[in-house]
Amino acid sequence: MPRLFDPFSLRGVTLRNRIGVSPMCQYTAEDGFLTDWHLVHLGARAIGGAGLIITEATAVEPRGRISPGCPGLWDDAHIEAHARITAFEKQHGAVPGIQIAHAGRKASSARPWDGGGHLADDAGGWPVIGPSAVAFGGSLTKVPAAMTPEDIRTVQAAFVSGARRALAAGYEWLELHGAHGYLMHSFLSPLSNHRTDTYGGSFENRTRFVVETARAVRAVWPEHLPLTIRLSTTDWVAGGWTLDESVELARLLKAEGVDLVDCSSGGNTTGLSRDVLRPGYQVPFAERIRREAGIATAAVGLITEPAHADAIVAEGRADLVYLAREFLRDPQWPRRAAAALGVEVKVLPRQYARA
Repeated sequence: MPRLFDPFSLRGVTLRNRIGVSPMCQYTAEDGFLTDWHLVHLGARAIGGAGLIITEATAVEPRGRISPGCPGLWDDAHIEAHARITAFEKQHGAVPGIQIAHAGRKASSARPWDGGGHLADDAGGWPVIGPSAVAFGGSLTKVPAAMTPEDIRTVQAAFVSGARRALAAGYEWLELHGAHGYLMHSFLSPLSNHRTDTYGGSFENRTRFVVETARAVRAVWPEHLPLTIRLSTTDWVAGGWTLDESVELARLLKAEGVDLVDCSSGGNTTGLSRDVLRPGYQVPFAERIRREAGIATAAVGLITEPAHADAIVAEGRADLVYLAREFLRDPQWPRRAAAALGVEVKVLPRQYARA
């Protein structure tokens, strides 16, 4: 079986190892533009030896931003700042990826350090949209406008345009954000989708928006480059989206040309019991989807120790391991992991060779 530092190939792209940097919101963009912060933040992880680096949730239209500090790809003018970063990542051996997204009813929020609640429209916020007129709850009190069929087509076209711009910016790995209560996830879950038309009700109807969007994006994303999706594989709430449904959706998406499922969970309700939080608590989701849907998966969630990450790959539970908070604590986690596992790999640039 492959191990953590073995290469991984998907379509025409090969990662130098099985370690990915999860998309992590920095809330530091300016009018949708990436800044020097992003170059240093993402570039440091490339220097640190990650095989794949996924730029944070990047909005396909202005109203799809989580906060005013979130980046975008809704304008050609955004491409240059992204291209600067992808070029640096490639120079240092990492494959540049990006997560394109729409925040739906969780958009128009303050930055976390400013409280994270919904911003009033006259205080820097904007109206939000969703499958149904159901507010998220807690401090996210705005009631979204239920999307019309025209709204749905507009947002799907924005995802297609975002994918085209991602390609122009030099990204080689594309992830659709279908998790954490944002727009795609809110269509999937009966907790947030109360529609009675062809986009609500049955499993087929609730998955229609995601499947159609993936199909449209795959049509413009080159055949030799991977198309992936992050899913919240369960809502952790009775009556919500389930792991069984995630397995079936993964089968549908594979038929549409999606190559890998990044397996997360939750985020569509205001709370998650801390009882479920433990190292690797979401790995069983990646394992089951990989086995039953016959699609590659990435495991995420409180994975911090090199031996644990290596075992996930070696035991065939997932193809890749994505780290988030651990990469914030240690940009050179791959170097530490290689040393801990006794693996001889070059994960330092020549400028750091003396270390």
